[in-house]
Amino acid sequence: MWFKFTLALWAAKLSVPVLKLTRHNGTNFPGELAMKICPSFLRYIDKPARILAVTGTNGKTTVTNLLCDALTAAGHKVLSNRAGSNMYPGVATALLTGTSLLNRCHSDVAVLEIDERSSRLIFPHLTPEIMVVTNLFRDSIMRNAHPQYIADFLTRYIPKETRLVLNADDLISSAVAPDNDRVYFGIERMTTDITECVNRLNDMRICPKCAGPLTYDYLRYHHIGRVRCRECGFESPAYDYAGADASLEAMSVTVRDKSGAGTYRLISDSVFDIYNLVAAVAMLREFGMTHEEIGRCLSETRVVGTRHTDEEVNGVHVINQMAKGLNALACSRVFDYIASRPGEKEILLLMNCLSDERHWSENVCWLYDADFEFLADPRIHVIATGPRGKDYLLRLKLAGIQDGQIDYARDEFEAAEKLYLRPGSSVYLLYGADDSLDLAFKVRQKVLALAKEAKR
Repeated sequence: MWFKFTLALWAAKLSVPVLKLTRHNGTNFPGELAMKICPSFLRYIDKPARILAVTGTNGKTTVTNLLCDALTAAGHKVLSNRAGSNMYPGVATALLTGTSLLNRCHSDVAVLEIDERSSRLIFPHLTPEIMVVTNLFRDSIMRNAHPQYIADFLTRYIPKETRLVLNADDLISSAVAPDNDRVYFGIERMTTDITECVNRLNDMRICPKCAGPLTYDYLRYHHIGRVRCRECGFESPAYDYAGADASLEAMSVTVRDKSGAGTYRLISDSVFDIYNLVAAVAMLREFGMTHEEIGRCLSETRVVGTRHTDEEVNGVHVINQMAKGLNALACSRVFDYIASRPGEKEILLLMNCLSDERHWSENVCWLYDADFEFLADPRIHVIATGPRGKDYLLRLKLAGIQDGQIDYARDEFEAAEKLYLRPGSSVYLLYGADDSLDLAFKVRQKVLALAKEAKR
């Protein structure tokens, strides 16, 4: 076995410079190669003394990057799959790139983003000291079925020794692995909160204890909020780490715990990212950092460029925004955010699952769980494009969006030419997490060129 492992390690490490020379990013291939040679590769590779893990439906990559930035700024040598390659090969690649040919790890801490379904393959071979579960929502129906299924999956495979950092405002993820030591984070009441769900999706309508009706003291979106049962008294867990005085005007949030408090700069004006920030602070506090250290280390952190970029050209804001196709919750949050922004907006729907198109067809029923109704606003112009363009076109019409607000072009670059590009408007390019990312940035260059050339 040691011969096979050594052969796998050397072959995989030697593949890394080859991939760089051929201009491939190589986030998965070295790990895949190592696994083919030695299926137990992850068990034998040397690992850092401290391992932090991040999982959940949404926010994994953002939280992972926040943790990496803070720990690196604090002087730690961090090993991570921060590009988002979160399945078994991506985790294996991250570990081997931080390990010598003699199987000696150079880092003192690992921060690993882990796909929920991949936990079955990963956790038998490594045990995180601390793990955050950001949230659990409906995701790809053909792969993830239902959030409760994923919650049960995590409960089965999370190591008993792992300390959990859980979202108290999410009754689904806060209940995973009930025998594990845990702390909870959440966000106290905000001025924008509501008490009744306005989204098409709400996966927590009845009490998990007695099946009685749930009442929300405050609700952010879908099933995220502070809840109680009128019949049995069940309620959301108390916060160990409470996000307080969250302000989109001041772009700050205070995180309080039993040992003190710290005020942090928000990384964006999205409520999603407030949760991501509070989750990261809770993880770093559990790791042993003070509020002062965390604040200093996170002071210059920004949302990773593959998730969000914004550039103004000739009076037009061109914004790339990941929306994660197949994920109704993520798309709904983006639609709601865009609708809430001032001024005229244009949207290119590029969430087309290009890699899946070659091999299989994802069930499109997720389109009818997503809140396209948020886009039924005369200030919004939507262009459906790509392999799923006509599916989007139908869904937009069923959402009550008028014909004058909708355009369609099968070719993504032709679709860009249908943009109005009026001064003062914002153009959003929405794309998924697969290989549509590369296409989205090529289309972005086309849009920037069109905006620059537009006559005023």
